[in-house]
Amino acid sequence: MTPAPRVPVRCPHQPSCPTAEAGDREAAQPLAFHPEQGWSLLCNGVVLFDDTGELLPDGRVVGPHRPLGDHLLTAA
Repeated sequence: MTPAPRVPVRCPHQPSCPTAEAGDREAAQPLAFHPEQGWSLLCNGVVLFDDTGELLPDGRVVGPHRPLGDHLLTAA
């Protein structure tokens, strides 16, 4: 069985949303928002999870990358 060819994600927004490969990919507009399930589908094809993890359109996974608050950076 041959997998279906990937169709490039086309952004209709002006200015265009960042691509899935861009460092600021999370700034893309949400197309589907499912807070009850903990994820959103962005215009660039990225699935963004509430824990800040990501699933890229090519199947790569980006682990959660929440910023640390100032209170977590101070040693006790």
